[in-house]
Amino acid sequence: MNTLIAITGLGIFCLLFEILNFRKGIIPFTILGLLGVLALNFYEFGSTESYYNNMITVSKFSTSFSSLFIILTIFLVALSHNFYENHPTKISDFVAIKIFLLAGGVAMVSFGNLAMFFLGIEILSIALYVLAASERLNLKSNEAGMKYFLMGSFASGIILFGICLIYGAMGSFDVVEISEYSLSAELPIWFPIGMVLVTIGMLFKIAAVPFHFWAPDVYEGSPALTTALMSTLAKVVAIATLFKLISSLNFIPSLENQDHLNTFENIIIFISIASMTVGNIMALRQVNVKRMLAFSGISHAGFMLMTFLTAATSAGVLLYYTAAYALAGIAAFSVILYVCKNQNDEDITNFHGLGKTNPLLAAILTASLLSMAGIPIFSGFFAKLFLFNQTIQAGHITLVIVAVINSIISVGYYFKLILAMYSKEPNQERTGKPFLIYAVAIVSITLNIALGLFPSLVLDLLN
Repeated sequence: MNTLIAITGLGIFCLLFEILNFRKGIIPFTILGLLGVLALNFYEFGSTESYYNNMITVSKFSTSFSSLFIILTIFLVALSHNFYENHPTKISDFVAIKIFLLAGGVAMVSFGNLAMFFLGIEILSIALYVLAASERLNLKSNEAGMKYFLMGSFASGIILFGICLIYGAMGSFDVVEISEYSLSAELPIWFPIGMVLVTIGMLFKIAAVPFHFWAPDVYEGSPALTTALMSTLAKVVAIATLFKLISSLNFIPSLENQDHLNTFENIIIFISIASMTVGNIMALRQVNVKRMLAFSGISHAGFMLMTFLTAATSAGVLLYYTAAYALAGIAAFSVILYVCKNQNDEDITNFHGLGKTNPLLAAILTASLLSMAGIPIFSGFFAKLFLFNQTIQAGHITLVIVAVINSIISVGYYFKLILAMYSKEPNQERTGKPFLIYAVAIVSITLNIALGLFPSLVLDLLN
């Protein structure tokens, strides 16, 4: 709870900095503030408390994922310095929106009441709508903002309808009470229907097949930094929240009928396979790097959904996978921001010869793509290894075989970009070495490799 209050206060301070004309101090102040919030969050780790009639609950799950969200936000705020340098009067607005978005994300993994869960979703979603359409004079950005607003609004409506059905069945919004009632002998039919609707709404948010169709257009049209935020922070928040929702409401144990349980597992397997396959096959055809990473994110959503088949024991694996994926994504987008600055698009031709003109950033982008593909020594490899091992132990060998095949397919489009950097001749001059972009790229990929070398640092947090 203290973490949430501190984040909200930091967002308000960012707005005050604009009023007091302290724009130059916004980025360093916000980064220092977020580091302080991270320390406060670590201090709360291990405690299990609830606040305001169980509206907010602090647990190892909430504090671990909140720490990941805060670290990702630090990187995104640092990248804002160079990205918004041509719009100095608006930087406080954009940074404050990112901080309030973080507050929504923390609320989403800390909820103890479905009302707080929905409130967190809306805070996060509204911030993303604004950021997606933030380039007012860019037609693609306007289109992306409108598409995301419409799809997000439908998803929120479906989630709200599901929450209403759950309340109608249980007579409470409190997660603990609903969890207890869900194990009763006579469970109202409205409860599983409500849970299905909430799950469908959240699958929209994580862009899993068949609810993925908005993602490529929105990722491509949004400003590059907003795409980085959607691809990393927003996706990780949504998948962690859905995991907590299904596990904390005892949805799987409530399916006492074996046929119902098998149906649930088959649906998860189908969505997981469809997301991996559609995402990877469509990514092979892309020439726009942001669009390619959008389909890559859809495929990774399929991998993350595999943890739902062993929800009782896979919280640590999900945390590790999301951390590995998000850190690789931040590193990749740092390089994309540098390469595609002042360009009309993020076409793969912009990356031609990067290995010759800027070997360091080319190496960082290569490392991040290899991590996403699941190549050792990067944490992306170990994330998939632990995920596959757990899924095999649960008896879903076919799913793991499909996942391995999809991992091999993904190497194709990742290497298309890598080959463009090293085998093509440079087609543009790149000047300047922006310190923060370099720092974020180096630190994020270093953390990614460190997690690969010491996976127990994250895996043991939730065991």
